[in-house]
Amino acid sequence: MAVETTIFSNNSVDTWFRDIMSDCVLCPRACHVNRLAGQTGYCGQTAELMAARASLHYWEEPCISGTSGSGTVFFSGCNLRCVFCQNHNIALGKAGRVIAPEHLAEIFLQLQEQGANNINLVTPTHFLPQIVIALEQAKQQGLHLPIVYNTGSYESPEALRHLEGLVDIYLPDLKYFSPELSTAYSHAPNYFETACAAISEMYRQVGDPVIDEDTGLMQHGMIVRHLLLPGQTKDSKKILRYLHETYGDHIYISIMNQYTPLPQVADIEALNRTVTPEEYDRVLRFAERIGIERGFRQEGTAASESFIPEFDERGL
Repeated sequence: MAVETTIFSNNSVDTWFRDIMSDCVLCPRACHVNRLAGQTGYCGQTAELMAARASLHYWEEPCISGTSGSGTVFFSGCNLRCVFCQNHNIALGKAGRVIAPEHLAEIFLQLQEQGANNINLVTPTHFLPQIVIALEQAKQQGLHLPIVYNTGSYESPEALRHLEGLVDIYLPDLKYFSPELSTAYSHAPNYFETACAAISEMYRQVGDPVIDEDTGLMQHGMIVRHLLLPGQTKDSKKILRYLHETYGDHIYISIMNQYTPLPQVADIEALNRTVTPEEYDRVLRFAERIGIERGFRQEGTAASESFIPEFDERGL
């Protein structure tokens, strides 16, 4: 059965939306499915926009969350679906509800009214055209907050170019250096080179970081996140070296130790424990040694399910 989609008042936007959704090559999976007809590719989503939660979120980097929280929208589905994903239910599309792009624009404005520091789009890749439509509508209606694009980085640079001028802050992951790891855990043997090309396009768009001196909040720029996996300090060091040699102090690097072994990895021996303090310290000392100065670290025992919100359709 064909999916009912909104006919937008802007004919050029409507044509672009339909062209992409009828033969989807939004991401490097290039599934070529007709999402308008209800078909789904790797991300598991049709042309209908689906989200699982919209609320103030306080567990991002300090310059994103601040004290008021980041206005975060968690989208359902994912084009990576990492086996260890802490948002496992929404990555598989098992949580969430269908909303129209017009309603998403209203959600952005509601988060702004609630005092959000920014609008934070989590796992947005497979809904990029719908999000562009919603952002343009919301900005016309008074949305003025910085827009954060929060992604696993398995992105097409060509698709990302549609976000130029709409996104202020990119918050990409750089998950793996090793193709063996990216194949085993994300079914993406070309992850590193693909993510690096995407991150390069993101930096081209937003450039060096701009921090508000009064609030300490980021207004523009990029933070690249790297989540340590248990037993993979060598891979982490290669990623940090690449980022520092490529971008120097023109970006922030967030080195994260919050890996949480959830039930779906109970049978994967390499993933069924947390990162040890010694492993994390080893990577932090390496970052200092090679000269990384613009960075974030997580203090204490960060691995906790408290970082994982309830995907209960709140705020939708």
